[in-house]
Amino acid sequence: MDWSKWIRQAHRWLSIVFTATVVANFATMAFGQPPAWVVYSPLPPLFLMLFSGLYMFVLPYVAKGRSVQRVNG
Repeated sequence: MDWSKWIRQAHRWLSIVFTATVVANFATMAFGQPPAWVVYSPLPPLFLMLFSGLYMFVLPYVAKGRSVQRVNG
């Protein structure tokens, strides 16, 4: 599996983990003030999704630049 497919799959799984942590966060808020680790638990998957999402966003532009470079070069 190449890097693009691996990062896309990791991004999908991170979104599931992020959603689960947000749901758990709201569920614990129903019982009062949750501990700090529950409140901040969505942040690590969110930051990892930020980096993988930015990579997937930039990827088509880099590929287009490479194809233009081959034609002109």
